[in-house]
Amino acid sequence: MTQLIQTNCTMKLSVMALALACSVSVFAQAKEQLVKIGHAAPLTGGQGHWGKDNENGARLAIEELNAKGLVIGGRKIKFELLSEDDQADPKQGVIVANKLVDAGVKGVLGHFNSGTAIPASKIYNAAGIAHITSSATNLTLTQAGYKTTFRNIANDGSVGGAIAKYALKDLKATKVAVVDDRTAYGQGVAQVFNKVAKSEGATIVSEQYANDKTVDFMAILTAIKGKNPDVVFYGGMDAQAGVLARQMKQLGMNAKLLGADGICSKEIANLSHNAVNDVLYCTNGGTELMKMPKGPEFAQRFKKRFGNDVLVYAPYAYDAMMTFAAAMKNADSVEPAKYLPALAKIHYEGVTGVTEFDERGDLRNPGVTVFTFRNGEKVPVSM
Repeated sequence: MTQLIQTNCTMKLSVMALALACSVSVFAQAKEQLVKIGHAAPLTGGQGHWGKDNENGARLAIEELNAKGLVIGGRKIKFELLSEDDQADPKQGVIVANKLVDAGVKGVLGHFNSGTAIPASKIYNAAGIAHITSSATNLTLTQAGYKTTFRNIANDGSVGGAIAKYALKDLKATKVAVVDDRTAYGQGVAQVFNKVAKSEGATIVSEQYANDKTVDFMAILTAIKGKNPDVVFYGGMDAQAGVLARQMKQLGMNAKLLGADGICSKEIANLSHNAVNDVLYCTNGGTELMKMPKGPEFAQRFKKRFGNDVLVYAPYAYDAMMTFAAAMKNADSVEPAKYLPALAKIHYEGVTGVTEFDERGDLRNPGVTVFTFRNGEKVPVSM
């Protein structure tokens, strides 16, 4: 009888212990708060490599933040990345923006393209949700005056102006031809290039237009060749610029090919079949990766996690996510209405350097690097 009583007591104690453990587990789970962060970029198609680079930068930041166990508002925070493919299409960008808002995201990383970021910014502003783009450079984006729009990389005024000045000063160009793809990004950066080139004394001998799906530039290039320009500036992305470079070579053109960040990728060497060697000069906002304050270390972590090298913008997407987290921590809230003032005043020292925003939401003191290509490798020539 005594043994039976002891057995029953032991069973009751075990049940109580299990119940207590379950209660503690449920309580711990209740204290953890899931915070959804949106990401929008082209993840498929000709620009898919750009979008995946950004997505991986954001994902690495979220994984590292979750490993640290960040506590905000008295609760442990777990970030979740909701990544959407906007296909580099303005209409799809609007659909994606509405989808992210409906999903209850607390912030958005992106959009990648200016053409998608500009219409999407209206939706995020109406919903009161902050978004930080690490690649959309069109000046119009931050000129709308939305307090929810931020950019942590150089805009077209910086990257387009820098390559124009380099062309005239260092390449000694006097006659310039310009082609753009009629997207918000391509047209915007071409306009900046035109303006600065003219102000520096260059003559624009030809202005031509393509689109972001063009695969045959022969008619355009034939018209340009007759003008004998020193340089051809292309406002657009690397998928088309690679074709353009190949066809310039086929026509025996001696002009240098110029562009801004959209064509300044490692991928363009392959896309052009190495027709860009000692021909292409292009700009990226910021400092070359290996000369960033924490660039080499980031490059190693990125390669270890994803198995491939950084393309261009991954460290900026990483810093954008870390900037969101820093603003939330400073405000002690993950709610946009509460952390937005902290985001506007942020001082965050990250992989790419210091992130601070001006009154429009643009990055202060962004800096620009000019690159060329030698033996298929992207090489900085001016910073």
